[in-house]
Amino acid sequence: MLHDVLHAPEPAGADDLALFGRLVGAWRLSWSGREPDGTWSTAVGELHVGRVLGGRAVQDVWVVPGPGEPGAGVPPRAFHGTTVRFPDPRHPGTWRSTWMDPVNGRVRRFTGRPTGDGGVVLLSDDEEPWLRWRFSDVRPDAFTWSAETSHDGGRSWVHDEVMRAERTA
Repeated sequence: MLHDVLHAPEPAGADDLALFGRLVGAWRLSWSGREPDGTWSTAVGELHVGRVLGGRAVQDVWVVPGPGEPGAGVPPRAFHGTTVRFPDPRHPGTWRSTWMDPVNGRVRRFTGRPTGDGGVVLLSDDEEPWLRWRFSDVRPDAFTWSAETSHDGGRSWVHDEVMRAERTA
């Protein structure tokens, strides 16, 4: 019953969810991230994206490392979280997004906008550090997601993570 109420087969409006709706489906993730000592580590994960809330929002579930992979579910590097994203009807072209990661006890709010080249940039600047997430090179079968942090109010950014996604279904 929850599935019937939560999930939606189509967007509520013709193009309302096009920006993130094109990601609906299942994805394999190749993750790389910066460790506290500055070195980079890697993991394999998965992403599942669907339309929700009567077709008014897009929800994604990110699992890195994926089930059965080394380090699955072990903080701080592992994350198993969800994001709900929706176009803000008061600000055309703007998306609201909230990320929840119970493995690490994190909740962050983002404002997103298209970049003009088919990508999306999301900014969370309501607490330190600021976070900037990007979806780029978006194609029907692949995309790149990257994360940056700023500890000085957006004057400088450090690249922390990158994920390459390949559609599986």
